[in-house]
Amino acid sequence: MMNDLEPMPASYPVDRAQSVPRRRSTFSRTYRGLITHHLAPGPDVDERERERRRRVRQDESLRLIDDLTNRPLDPIYLDSNLATHRDTALSKWSMRILCFLVCIGVGFLGSLFVQQLHSDPRREVRASLASQLETSQSNVDTLSGQINDLRSKVEDQSDRLDVTGSSETVLNDEMASGLVKVTGEGITLTASNPIAAANDGANGALPRESAGSHLRVITDGDLQLLVSLLWQSGAEAISINGHRLGVQTSIRTAGGAILVGLDAVSSPYRIEAIGNSGDLSASVGRKRLGALYDAYQNAGITLQVKESKGLTLEAAVVGDLNYARRAE
Repeated sequence: MMNDLEPMPASYPVDRAQSVPRRRSTFSRTYRGLITHHLAPGPDVDERERERRRRVRQDESLRLIDDLTNRPLDPIYLDSNLATHRDTALSKWSMRILCFLVCIGVGFLGSLFVQQLHSDPRREVRASLASQLETSQSNVDTLSGQINDLRSKVEDQSDRLDVTGSSETVLNDEMASGLVKVTGEGITLTASNPIAAANDGANGALPRESAGSHLRVITDGDLQLLVSLLWQSGAEAISINGHRLGVQTSIRTAGGAILVGLDAVSSPYRIEAIGNSGDLSASVGRKRLGALYDAYQNAGITLQVKESKGLTLEAAVVGDLNYARRAE
């Protein structure tokens, strides 16, 4: 046993045979130059002292104390602390420049993404469809003009061949049904949408799609009402934006556009009617339609009536009859 008067050593040296092998971390840059930090036996320790300390170290109760005393730090953690290295100025500035460029790229991509979210993808589609509609409308107008020219030629040839008294009756019937070009006195009624609706249409969005319930615009029902009032007041021929109303002509809404027959019309809507100009202007005037004028005025819709001594209306486009037959 140990002498009670013998002072205890400050720490227990680790015997090379009993020392725990150290495994350096592979990521340590200076692991080759690291040396062990365990206490080694001094040269002045005799064999007797070695044997005594070996017996003490073999005691199970002192193993934990020996580990805490001689190996307080984990070897990998100790290597990571000892293997510190200093960064050069070039590496620091290179890393700063790289981070700056990455931040600029992320900010630029983020701004593009936010801009794409705030943009309306349907505007380009609407603009493309509006352009196609205008092209189709111009083609329809051209074909309608050709039909009118051919019809006038047919009428000229019919006038030369028909010498009977029934030609005047046929001509009157065609004038009443809108098959021939007519001229005479009448009025011009102009109805215009609010200015805000016109500005929305300039951006490629149709007024009825962008306005919603906050903006009142002219509908097919309004045009039908005005046309019905003119027919009721004795109008003999009516056209809307140059498109003559015939026996097969309808006023309806398709999508966001108003169609007169198969032709799309837009604001301002110019309704021309041939008949007694005084009666026609009175039928759609403010004195008779005061409530309607006030409702239109509150919505920003304007109505203007102008009498004219001479109006000329083209013939209406009439489709072919495939199933109707003359009754005997």
